[in-house]
Amino acid sequence: MRGITFFTLPNDKFQLQPGSDEFLTTYTFGTGTAKHILCKVCGITSFYKQRGNPGEVALSVSCVDPGTITHVHVTPFDGKNWEY
Repeated sequence: MRGITFFTLPNDKFQLQPGSDEFLTTYTFGTGTAKHILCKVCGITSFYKQRGNPGEVALSVSCVDPGTITHVHVTPFDGKNWEY
C-alpha cells in the first residue's frame, strides 16, 4: 500500500455517511476478491474489503473525522508474512 495507515473493524461497525457513495469508486485486481474503495476527487484509498478477512473493513486513518475514534486496540503482527 502506498504508505497509508489502515486499521480494521468489523463490517457491522462500519458506516458511510449518507450520500458519500457518490464520491467513491471501486478498484479490484487479481482475483477480484479484495475491493479497494477510492475517492473520485483525490484518489486516496479510503477503505478496502480484504481478501483474507471478508468479515472486516480496512479503513484509512486519514479518512476518519477527528473525534470519531474513541478506542484503539493494537495487535502486533508479522507484516512480512501477512496474507491480506
